[in-house]
Amino acid sequence: MAADTHRFSLPTQTASAPPHILDNPAWAALTGPHHRFAERSGRAARYPTDVSPFTALADPGDPGAWDDLAALVGPDTATPVSGVTAVPEGWEVLDEIQGVQLVDTALRAEPAPDAVRLGPDDVPEILELIALTQPGPFLPRTVELGAYLGIRHRGRLIAMAGERLRPPGWTEISAVCTDPAHQGRGLATRLVRAVAAGIRDRGDTPFLHASAANTGAIALYESLGFTLRRRSAFYRVRTPRGAAAGPAGRVAS
Repeated sequence: MAADTHRFSLPTQTASAPPHILDNPAWAALTGPHHRFAERSGRAARYPTDVSPFTALADPGDPGAWDDLAALVGPDTATPVSGVTAVPEGWEVLDEIQGVQLVDTALRAEPAPDAVRLGPDDVPEILELIALTQPGPFLPRTVELGAYLGIRHRGRLIAMAGERLRPPGWTEISAVCTDPAHQGRGLATRLVRAVAAGIRDRGDTPFLHASAANTGAIALYESLGFTLRRRSAFYRVRTPRGAAAGPAGRVAS
């Protein structure tokens, strides 16, 4: 998408419809169950750059939160941001991806006996599978965010899924992917149900995100018992050149 600049506008809220926690899940996660990962400057926070690309604003309609984000990441710096409907004047939009958010309403969650827990030692193989299948960003320490499960064939990792954002009461299922040579065997379905079983065991509700253009994946998730909750956009933006850089504070665990 060509670079563009969007004028800042405040989102409309009504007294009878307060924001849902899943309207801003990255902020809820970074100030909740994932607070140990948070690098924060005032009303802006992000994960370490080797854990997740997510950044978040306490209130996307607050110009001061955008100033805090600029201080957090530095001037003239590209950064992803989600949960927003517009960006302030002076910020450059580099990319925009239309996405959907789906929540578990009728999913049959159950363990997968052939699935194995993946950890730091598996990261090189995980990154190979991610590069092959392109399910979305996965970084060297993403595996620390939650439980990741994989299925192996003759010792080789051929499918995986796991947990990413954890706003209170909810956990996002992410990195759902299968080696193309092994698709059509229901591996993704088994892994989604197995990851969901672990999420439900601790009292959370599964949810997930997908690109709006990935209609095949959306249809699969809906057939498993997920329901479309909202549509949203994910932006990659560049901070203003004159933004003042400030120290990022890591929240202690």
